Amino acid sequence: MKSGATAGLLVENACIATLSCVSAAESSHNRERHLGGFPNPDRLWHDVIPAIAGIAVRNFAMPAFPTSTTVLDSILFRDAFGTPAMREVFSDFSLISRYAEVEVALAKAEARCGVIPAEAAVEIARRTDVAALDFDLLRRETDVVGYPILPLVHQMVKQCGEAGRYVHWGATTQDIMDTAVILQVRDGLEIIENDIAELRGILAGLSKRYRDTPMAGRTHLQQALPVTFGYKTAIYLAMFDRHAERLAQLKPRVLVGQFAGAAGTLASLGDKGFEVQQALCEELGLGVPVSTWHVARDGLAEVMNFFGLVTGSLGKIALDIMMMASTEFGEVYEPFVKGRGASSTMPQKRNPISSELMLAAAKGVRQHAGLMLDAMVQDFERATGPWHAEWMAIPESFVLTAGSLHQAKFALGGLIVDEKKMADNLDISRGLIVAEAVMMGLAPDIGRQQAHDVVYDACRVANEKGMTLADALSADPRVSERIDRATIDRLTSPKNYLGLAPQMVDRILATSKR
Repeated sequence: MKSGATAGLLVENACIATLSCVSAAESSHNRERHLGGFPNPDRLWHDVIPAIAGIAVRNFAMPAFPTSTTVLDSILFRDAFGTPAMREVFSDFSLISRYAEVEVALAKAEARCGVIPAEAAVEIARRTDVAALDFDLLRRETDVVGYPILPLVHQMVKQCGEAGRYVHWGATTQDIMDTAVILQVRDGLEIIENDIAELRGILAGLSKRYRDTPMAGRTHLQQALPVTFGYKTAIYLAMFDRHAERLAQLKPRVLVGQFAGAAGTLASLGDKGFEVQQALCEELGLGVPVSTWHVARDGLAEVMNFFGLVTGSLGKIALDIMMMASTEFGEVYEPFVKGRGASSTMPQKRNPISSELMLAAAKGVRQHAGLMLDAMVQDFERATGPWHAEWMAIPESFVLTAGSLHQAKFALGGLIVDEKKMADNLDISRGLIVAEAVMMGLAPDIGRQQAHDVVYDACRVANEKGMTLADALSADPRVSERIDRATIDRLTSPKNYLGLAPQMVDRILATSKR
């Protein structure tokens, strides 16, 4: 019998060797196919792997783990960086289903326009069965061809019998793939839109609740002037109001079909080209493109850069939360869940996990946004490589953005706000945070510049002697001879120098269309 560590490594290596062909797709269809290539999946765990590893396994059913290489499909990290709903939209099975959906819709459109027989379109729609496809064959042929559409068409033709001769009529590979991706984008944007709406509701609630809760405003990581916590969250809300507006504006530009043929001129359909194009888009509920966009990728690049803006805003919120949750500030905390954010060696730790994930997602999506801008630079009428870069950037950006929004809803939805600690931190400067207020209060009597000099001197004295600003000002005859102590106390109270922060909260809430 080998040692536990050695046996563990051997089992791991055996798993990798025997499961190298296992798909990481999550749909129920693919889960049933994970071990389909092995004649007896039960024997795989109970006999084959133990035999390779040289260990005995008795009465123990080891789970079949799909091979994963990124955090997006990892069994450990996928729900930290993404959501099941968005992963399903961009799963292999969903993508192939979208390819087939476009091919079927094309047949229906061409039948409507008299390009192919109506009965052929009916048969293609009736007999196309994505679940019955040979996915391993599809994978092998895609690896050879370089694209999945021709291999898919091969199988659809066989499924559809005599009607199969009309599958993919007049189309080119990129027509099908681009339109399928737009269908995925539409589904994905619906999820993002709903998430943004929920987050705006959460932020509006925080802004209203903490409208008048004073705290230190900070610039360059130094206390600057008092603000309110509701003012801070209202600024977040205004960002996501704009994101919601951007999303509504970009959808009509982006959610259009692609059907233009080999070089984008619809030459194969003669004078029926535009008619079929419109019918296809109607079948799929998409807008009709003004022009071919095989190499005009601004629409998809706009979506990915929109995600860059969304995750950038989430990253800003995450950074604020992480810093405010630090021991020295202690003003807010992410919701308490037993064990979440725990350290393996420091029992006292409560790390801001959701905020960390939001910040990481912002960095990842930013890279994909740049990649999509790079992919816009395409040669002539069909690109030689930049198009492929989109295949990486689009699904990952959607999943990371959805994951970041999910973490934000959790963190902000249950955010723990320590108003007392905010007040304590506001008083930590002993009134120096409102030196501007004192200066402006003295200015009508002694002039703005002299008032500045007087308060400057008082701040220096307060710092050197550990006094409050109020005491330092009272000890200066240039001040005490003009205003009484009660006025000095009023001027040096941070709560009395919030400016229009509460009113700004009101204005943002009034304009936010929730």
